[in-house]
Amino acid sequence: MQVPHNARIVVADGRKMLLLRNEGDGELLNLQVEQHKIHESPKDSDQKSDRAGQSSSTQSGPGAPAAAQNGSMHARGGGAQFAPSRGSMEETDYHQMEEDQFATSIAELLNKQALAGAYESLIVVAPPRTLGELRKHYHKEVVDRLKGEVSKDLTGHTIPQIEEALAAA
Repeated sequence: MQVPHNARIVVADGRKMLLLRNEGDGELLNLQVEQHKIHESPKDSDQKSDRAGQSSSTQSGPGAPAAAQNGSMHARGGGAQFAPSRGSMEETDYHQMEEDQFATSIAELLNKQALAGAYESLIVVAPPRTLGELRKHYHKEVVDRLKGEVSKDLTGHTIPQIEEALAAA
């Protein structure tokens, strides 16, 4: 991937962010750290107090059309009867919510900087879920400056490893 001189590179996941700038050129990268951020998030189990709830559903229970309760297939449009089912509501993943909120805050930072003209080119490196969350919150100015995305988690890598991964992308 060609990384223009002075391009802004964001390497992020749901907990860490590196904001880099390429002081090199498109061929020979020289990434310099401008900002880094680590979002400490408590474990999911420390953030919740209850387990997930349960629900039950049936077509022949109270509130169902009389035809369904009587077993009639032809009254009120007909259709098959459904067997009673029990399910559980999904448990809220507070840890994932925290990670999504962190990604939102990164997008807001990029939006603010783009609107201030702080960068002309942007490359984002993040795992697929984080990329998706970032995209939801990009301002048009960020989208216009976005020159590439790399769908990988490189937050635990060194700067030379990040440079190598970008050159190979």
